[in-house]
Amino acid sequence: MVQRIAPAHGTPSAHARPATRKRSGQTAPAAKARAATPKLVSALGLEGERMSKVDTAWLRMDSETNLMMIVGIWVLRPGVSLQDLQQRVQERLLPYRRFVQIARQDAAGAHWIDDPDFDITRHVVTGTLQRGRGQTEQEALQARVAHLATQSLDHEHPLWCFELIEHYDGGSALIARIHHCIGDGIALISVMMSLVDGGNLPPQRKKRTRKAGMEAAEDWVADMLIRPLGDLTARALEVAGGGAARSFSMMASPQQGLNDTLGGAMDLARMGGQLASDLGALALMPDDSTTRLKGQPGGTKRVAWCEPLPLDEVKAIGKALNCSINDVLLSCVAGAIGAYLREMGDDTDGQEIRAMVPINLRPMEDAWKLGNRFGLVPLVLPIGLDNPIERVFAVRARMNALKGSLQPLLTFGLLSVAGLLIKPAQDALLSLFAKKTTAVMTNVPGPATKLKLCGATLEQNMFWVPQSGTVGLGVSILSYGGGVQFGVIADTAMCPEPQRIIDQFAPEFERLLMVTLMLPWED
Repeated sequence: MVQRIAPAHGTPSAHARPATRKRSGQTAPAAKARAATPKLVSALGLEGERMSKVDTAWLRMDSETNLMMIVGIWVLRPGVSLQDLQQRVQERLLPYRRFVQIARQDAAGAHWIDDPDFDITRHVVTGTLQRGRGQTEQEALQARVAHLATQSLDHEHPLWCFELIEHYDGGSALIARIHHCIGDGIALISVMMSLVDGGNLPPQRKKRTRKAGMEAAEDWVADMLIRPLGDLTARALEVAGGGAARSFSMMASPQQGLNDTLGGAMDLARMGGQLASDLGALALMPDDSTTRLKGQPGGTKRVAWCEPLPLDEVKAIGKALNCSINDVLLSCVAGAIGAYLREMGDDTDGQEIRAMVPINLRPMEDAWKLGNRFGLVPLVLPIGLDNPIERVFAVRARMNALKGSLQPLLTFGLLSVAGLLIKPAQDALLSLFAKKTTAVMTNVPGPATKLKLCGATLEQNMFWVPQSGTVGLGVSILSYGGGVQFGVIADTAMCPEPQRIIDQFAPEFERLLMVTLMLPWED
């Protein structure tokens, strides 16, 4: 529920009645105090639209070593001009109010206010690549992305910025940075699809008109992006008897009435053993294996990505092994990280690391709304298993064990509670997860056909969600246009050369493909 607090000038003045006059049993001092309240509210900055507690938690989660920005790149061919991009953003992105609003922290949490000095040229800018000796264009772009990932957005204005490299590899490259408090990855990807040719403005009605050229993007959001990532949530709601979402909303909205609270308590009671089991699993998570990928981040980052792997071959492996595409890709992540550590001279025998994976909690009808509506599940990656088939089956078993889990809802509730706390208490609460986590990982299925922006083809895209606390590794998997691309962002204090992890993905996939082809086949 959006709460709006009236500004001081919209409230009757104390001069409207004599200070000595009693009214409704109030004394003159009480009347003065009441009249002064609007001024105090204004001084505290408590005007505008209240920010949700979850979004507030993300706003306050910035640290010197980890900024809460979602960072992405689009490679476009042929190139696009700054003027065309600014016009497209003006028409398609700015109607989403969050992109013209300032996030202000206050005594009650945080709120959104319109930026009176909004300027599109401040948020859509051009940049150039500085190529070092012997450095390729891609390496120069990676260095630029890594640098921007450590540069804080201007909190005096809306928290986003697009930097266009007008001349890159026969086209252009667009680097996007958006603060996590504006929205989660699912919402922001959906919103970014409004920029592509044929995209729509924010929907003002339930039924959205479809334009030519946009069908692939909308089908992706509906059929590939929302439904698969919501699978764990749907199972959790089924286990909970349909009341879990209302129950956990208590954490985000403690001001609810007694009836709602009692109803929520009954819902919680019905969850029974499932809730207790998942809560215990989160609270009693053992520490990760001690690897060089854990430690204290230093604040300098590097990014790397690889050429896409053929999606058809990934599907073929999944079909042959009776595994999901997700199982196959996550096993390649575990294999690549394990191979990297062994290459560095580490013994990975029997070791596992934990990656936090976001799970969508957004219903279909809210696919295009901003804000954060996701939970997290801890996925254990068997980096010590060298046999690729054994590793796939281990990942599949771990994913199956998470189905029906309430952990996404529990972590969403935890973030809601964190947004109610003062920042030191919030940091202490969320650090419990960071200590038990090595990486943050996203896996998003993209459109099967390539999209266009201002007439240019979107050839390649990649994005990274932020790492919080002392987590220093982020892994992204994105399928798009018939290929699957892996990307890594890492703090150099823990992983100075993330490209060496990226270089392991293709060999690990090829090993898995070769071994799969060698398995005995039956008609």
